[in-house]
Amino acid sequence: MADGGRRQARERALSLLYEAESKQVSPTAVLAELPLEPDQFTTDLLCGVSAHLPELDGLITEYARDWTIDRMPALDRALLRMSVFELAHRPDVPTGAVISEAVELAHRFSTDESGRFVNGLLARIAEAVRPSLH
Repeated sequence: MADGGRRQARERALSLLYEAESKQVSPTAVLAELPLEPDQFTTDLLCGVSAHLPELDGLITEYARDWTIDRMPALDRALLRMSVFELAHRPDVPTGAVISEAVELAHRFSTDESGRFVNGLLARIAEAVRPSLH
């Protein structure tokens, strides 16, 4: 899949993860309600976040300095979960691509401070889950 396709897939996955959080249902439940199945990368991200949610939240909580996961904006939580899933379980996706896409999405859709926060947190998590790449 071309970078533009993955960028769109991440944006779609982020909106669906945010929807799941807003409705307090699993990402796979939101996926099941869609009239048309999204592209494969979007589906992989949603299913991956759903399958690994406790692990992802654990990593986010461990590396978020002075922040509880509940205090983070819902959109940031969804974005971090998706990105941490990619870092921890999609070694085929380059670390730089995961982080830069996440920062771009944070700048576009979240608070003014979210881009810097997401960048720092994902960089720390990447060092932990992909040590051979640093």
